[in-house]
Amino acid sequence: MIITKRQRTHGVYREQSGFSQGLKDYLKSGKNWDVLNDGQKEALEMIAVKISRVLHGDYNYRDHWDDIVGYGQLGTESCLANMPTVTMDLEEVMKNDGQ
Repeated sequence: MIITKRQRTHGVYREQSGFSQGLKDYLKSGKNWDVLNDGQKEALEMIAVKISRVLHGDYNYRDHWDDIVGYGQLGTESCLANMPTVTMDLEEVMKNDGQ
Protein backbone atom coordinates (compact mmCIF):
# COMPACT_ATOMS: atom_id res chain seq x y z
CA MET A 1 0.00 0.00 0.00
CA ILE A 2 2.80 2.48 0.84
CA ILE A 3 4.48 1.70 -2.48
CA THR A 4 1.30 2.57 -4.39
CA LYS A 5 0.93 5.81 -2.46
CA ARG A 6 4.56 6.82 -3.01
CA GLN A 7 4.34 5.94 -6.68
CA ARG A 8 1.76 8.71 -7.13
CA THR A 9 4.00 11.32 -5.57
CA HIS A 10 7.50 9.97 -6.26
CA GLY A 11 7.05 8.12 -9.55
CA VAL A 12 7.64 4.50 -10.48
CA TYR A 13 10.63 3.51 -8.38
CA ARG A 14 12.61 1.75 -11.09
CA GLU A 15 12.27 4.70 -13.50
CA GLN A 16 12.83 7.38 -10.90
CA SER A 17 15.80 5.67 -9.27
CA GLY A 18 17.51 5.06 -12.61
CA PHE A 19 17.14 8.71 -13.54
CA SER A 20 18.35 9.79 -10.10
CA GLN A 21 21.46 7.60 -10.35
CA GLY A 22 22.21 9.11 -13.76
CA LEU A 23 21.99 12.62 -12.32
CA LYS A 24 24.28 11.66 -9.45
CA ASP A 25 26.81 10.15 -11.85
CA TYR A 26 26.73 13.37 -13.87
CA LEU A 27 27.31 15.44 -10.73
CA LYS A 28 30.30 13.30 -9.84
CA SER A 29 31.86 14.02 -13.23
CA GLY A 30 32.17 17.72 -12.38
CA LYS A 31 35.70 19.02 -11.93
CA ASN A 32 35.08 20.17 -8.33
CA TRP A 33 33.39 17.00 -7.07
CA ASP A 34 36.49 15.64 -5.38
CA VAL A 35 37.11 18.84 -3.41
CA LEU A 36 33.58 19.14 -2.02
CA ASN A 37 33.07 18.09 1.58
CA ASP A 38 30.64 15.31 2.52
CA GLY A 39 27.88 17.77 3.44
CA GLN A 40 28.08 19.50 0.06
CA LYS A 41 28.14 16.18 -1.82
CA GLU A 42 25.19 14.81 0.12
CA ALA A 43 23.18 17.99 -0.44
CA LEU A 44 23.75 17.81 -4.20
CA GLU A 45 22.89 14.10 -4.32
CA MET A 46 19.67 14.64 -2.38
CA ILE A 47 18.73 17.55 -4.64
CA ALA A 48 19.23 15.15 -7.58
CA VAL A 49 16.82 12.68 -5.94
CA LYS A 50 14.23 15.42 -5.47
CA ILE A 51 14.62 16.65 -9.05
CA SER A 52 14.10 13.09 -10.25
CA ARG A 53 10.92 12.81 -8.17
CA VAL A 54 9.61 16.07 -9.62
CA LEU A 55 10.24 14.80 -13.14
CA HIS A 56 8.83 11.30 -12.58
CA GLY A 57 6.16 11.76 -9.90
CA ASP A 58 3.82 14.53 -8.92
CA TYR A 59 5.55 17.75 -9.95
CA ASN A 60 3.09 19.72 -7.82
CA TYR A 61 3.94 17.78 -4.66
CA ARG A 62 5.23 20.62 -2.54
CA ASP A 63 7.43 18.41 -0.38
CA HIS A 64 9.81 17.81 -3.31
CA TRP A 65 10.31 21.54 -3.83
CA ASP A 66 10.61 22.28 -0.11
CA ASP A 67 13.23 19.54 0.21
CA ILE A 68 15.27 21.02 -2.66
CA VAL A 69 15.35 24.32 -0.77
CA GLY A 70 16.20 22.54 2.48
CA TYR A 71 19.06 20.55 1.00
CA GLY A 72 20.34 23.72 -0.65
CA GLN A 73 20.41 25.33 2.78
CA LEU A 74 22.27 22.34 4.21
CA GLY A 75 24.80 22.67 1.40
CA THR A 76 25.22 26.32 2.30
CA GLU A 77 25.77 25.45 5.95
CA SER A 78 28.43 22.95 4.87
CA CYS A 79 30.54 25.69 3.27
CA LEU A 80 33.66 26.73 5.10
CA ALA A 81 32.88 29.48 7.59
CA ASN A 82 35.72 31.71 6.41
CA MET A 83 34.59 31.80 2.80
CA PRO A 84 33.26 35.26 1.89
CA THR A 85 29.71 35.56 0.71
CA VAL A 86 28.55 37.64 -2.21
CA THR A 87 26.80 39.97 0.24
CA MET A 88 29.96 40.52 2.23
CA ASP A 89 31.96 41.10 -0.95
CA LEU A 90 29.44 43.64 -2.24
CA GLU A 91 29.25 45.42 1.10
CA GLU A 92 33.04 45.75 1.13
CA VAL A 93 33.12 47.10 -2.43
CA MET A 94 30.37 49.61 -1.67
CA LYS A 95 32.14 50.74 1.49
CA ASN A 96 35.49 51.17 -0.29
CA ASP A 97 33.92 52.76 -3.36
CA GLY A 98 32.45 55.56 -1.27
CA GLN A 99 35.83 56.54 0.19
